[in-house]
Amino acid sequence: MFPALKRNNLSTLQVNLGYKCNQACSHCHVDAGPNRTEMMDDETIRLIPRIIEKYKISCLDITGGAPEIHNGFKNLILESNKLGIDIIDRCNLTILTEDGYEDLAQFLADQNVIVTASLPCYEKNNVDKQRGIGVFERSITALKELNKLGYGKNGSNLILNLVYNPIGPCLPPPQKSLELAYKRELLEKFNVYFNNLYTITNMPIKRFAKDLIAKGEYQNYNRLLLESFNSENIDNLMCKYIISVNWKGEIFDCDFNQQLGISINSKLKTLNEILNHDVEWPGKSITVGQHCYGCTAGSGSSCSGSLN
Repeated sequence: MFPALKRNNLSTLQVNLGYKCNQACSHCHVDAGPNRTEMMDDETIRLIPRIIEKYKISCLDITGGAPEIHNGFKNLILESNKLGIDIIDRCNLTILTEDGYEDLAQFLADQNVIVTASLPCYEKNNVDKQRGIGVFERSITALKELNKLGYGKNGSNLILNLVYNPIGPCLPPPQKSLELAYKRELLEKFNVYFNNLYTITNMPIKRFAKDLIAKGEYQNYNRLLLESFNSENIDNLMCKYIISVNWKGEIFDCDFNQQLGISINSKLKTLNEILNHDVEWPGKSITVGQHCYGCTAGSGSSCSGSLN
């Protein structure tokens, strides 16, 4: 049984604008792809800055799918930027190379958006195996474009973070040493710069779970997560300071609970409801499950990388 958890102060609103994506990665716990049609409506998007202002939230974390595909993506950033908060775009990089998105990198730079981008390896074969043929080269092209605008460069306020996911059913290596390897390899081979590397454990949910089951590795991987439980990670779990919002405007304790349909332990379950009622977040219980061992295994895992 996973330990009981209580919330701290709410500092981050993570919003999934929809499941449509220009890629279909094998490790995706959202099961996103080009054929998904679920997208947040305009009325729900307009609630987001109001929620941020009401609860004095300091960070908006925008994800998907490829969130940039949503027609309301830019306007959400423009409106939220008026509140003086940090804004993160969870970017798959290749969206920056798609037709019709030629101005996207410049827009992100103009709005001082933090780009947190998926690049599961610095080797071409590993990336293409996980994310599709040609993805690595397109990702490098996008990174070079971001670098030209100042992202990831010393002395620039434009932050570019990369995200590493293991290729198979294993835990990530130590984050700091892998970051050094990433920086060395990307600089020497491609003259690419970035700020931080985040190592994130793959969760046995949706597409990644299906892949594990197909290969007969699902039970072994869950056993690995359980046996690698590290109690030192409990205090730093992201669910203690974040709420996750799906494309319908429903709220969850985290993105993983959202994908599993595990409801938040509250009578108020939507953005509209928490806007019209006052919520005291500290001390509220967090709904946990077997998958939570993925966040506590080894060095721990969160949307900001390892926990120790």
